[in-house]
Amino acid sequence: RRHDRAMKHLIIAANLGYDNSLKLLRTFHAEGIVSKEDLASALRGHQAAVDATKSPQGEAAEVYRNGSLLKGEGAWLRVNK
Repeated sequence: RRHDRAMKHLIIAANLGYDNSLKLLRTFHAEGIVSKEDLASALRGHQAAVDATKSPQGEAAEVYRNGSLLKGEGAWLRVNK
């Protein structure tokens, strides 16, 4: 199939945490181009990549940027101890 190579690249990108590739894979799954197993694998890989990039400092910075320190006070305190 012509789509196989493109799908492999989208799966690789999703496994690296690229959000747009995951959106495309979902679209192609709905059209029957990507299998349920490939989509599930890409979702797990994407989540693992996103989780690997998170840190308490990054979460505290996001809370600070959003202007809601009260909601994230625990994360802010962990970073500044």
